[in-house]
Amino acid sequence: MSRPVLLVSLLLLMVFTSQFEWNQPLVNEIEARPVALSEKQQYMLEREETVKEKIILSQEKQIQKLKTLVQSLEQQLLACKGKDDILNDTSGSLTELLTDLNHNQIME
Repeated sequence: MSRPVLLVSLLLLMVFTSQFEWNQPLVNEIEARPVALSEKQQYMLEREETVKEKIILSQEKQIQKLKTLVQSLEQQLLACKGKDDILNDTSGSLTELLTDLNHNQIME
């Protein structure tokens, strides 16, 4: 009887030790996975930041282009106002000249 008990206990010992060895690599793999996930997450976060920076830079370029367009339009508007003022002054003086001529003709 001693022999079967010894065999059973040896068998149980082998089973437990083999389970412990199998679990050990699994624990190492599980511990390694969060590191791998965190590296992936870190890479994704860095990539997301890079994309955000590129978007911000392109928006800044577009804003700068819009500013230059607005300045150009303001200059064109001022030039048009200046031309309009000159035309108004010229038409006003022409009207005065015609009125003076008509007045002179009537006097004569």
